[in-house]
Amino acid sequence: MVEFEGDPKMKTQIAILALFMTPLFVNAGEVAVTWKDFKEYRDVRPGNETRGSFHKRVEKQLQKHLEELATKLPEGYKLAITFDEIDLAGDVHYGTTDIRVIKPIHFPRFEISYKLTDKSGKTIAEENSVTLKDMSFMDRIKRGMDESFYYEKRLLTDWFEDDLMKKVS
Repeated sequence: MVEFEGDPKMKTQIAILALFMTPLFVNAGEVAVTWKDFKEYRDVRPGNETRGSFHKRVEKQLQKHLEELATKLPEGYKLAITFDEIDLAGDVHYGTTDIRVIKPIHFPRFEISYKLTDKSGKTIAEENSVTLKDMSFMDRIKRGMDESFYYEKRLLTDWFEDDLMKKVS
């Protein structure tokens, strides 16, 4: 422990500063994501973007989102998830400018397999070929208007909170 000489006010200020620099959230759970070849997924086609960079962006965004969700798991828990199929919200329309058009008929859908283990390695939940879809994805209030892959992230969040977290408790 470091001792500071001087006035008590300075000690208090340093203690408060140290408190604010300490992370508030500890990454309690961990997630490992397995991807298949993006060219084989049903619909991970880019609009006005190269295929490779778009696939990397999808992977990075969904990976980051799952890592954020995993912080809600108890310490030492591990979630291994495989994306067997991906069908992003919307559909790409090709023409002079290729764009992804979001319509209610093209809802987000994932087929996943997952395994959740506790800190001792015991399997808490394990399923293969789980279909996640949100056919009414455009009927709910949208928060985060400019967020990339908003509907897909919301679908994963709903599954995580409504299904997976119930198996934890």
